[in-house]
Amino acid sequence: MSPTLAIVAITAVISLSALNNQALFGKLLFHPYSMQDRREWYRFITHGFVHGSIMHLLINMYVLWMFGTAVEQAYGEILGNGSMVPYLLLYLGGIVLSSLPGYFKYRSNPEYRAVGASGATSSIVFAFILLHPAEKLMLIFLPIPLPAWVFGGLYLLYEWYMSKRGGDNIAHDAHYFGALYGIAFTAILYPGAVPHFMRSIGL
Repeated sequence: MSPTLAIVAITAVISLSALNNQALFGKLLFHPYSMQDRREWYRFITHGFVHGSIMHLLINMYVLWMFGTAVEQAYGEILGNGSMVPYLLLYLGGIVLSSLPGYFKYRSNPEYRAVGASGATSSIVFAFILLHPAEKLMLIFLPIPLPAWVFGGLYLLYEWYMSKRGGDNIAHDAHYFGALYGIAFTAILYPGAVPHFMRSIGL
């Protein structure tokens, strides 16, 4: 089984189990106050395997499957047989690094909670965009194909704006910083990705 499909399967099992077990759900979710007060650092990872609803789970896992298989293949072409660990570091690092801003922002707020793999999936999507900037992407509800690098730029602007605005109960900062992590990690792993990206967009 590929790493992408393994992550999808594990996340589905844990998410569905947690949705049917509120004690488990509460134990695994992202709760910065508990993390600081009781040193429950494991939540930096576990919250990425729990989702607030079946639809939330389906959307994240669909995005992961769509883009993760392509990134997995690209990493394999770049690194050969040693690509599995870097791919897992991309995904798991995306869960942790994307949640750091939320931790520092809400660690004194006992009411704040979050779940989901959106930060990690953003890391995967933007690794794909760095590696395949000319590919066409579009949203289901806005079926206008755009070059991946244009789509990515608009997405970053939107998430940055919404993270500053707030008020919609979505962790936009996790999306934003997960995307930046995906770009940075892939650029460090494969320095040739940056000049390839620049050539692909005509710079």
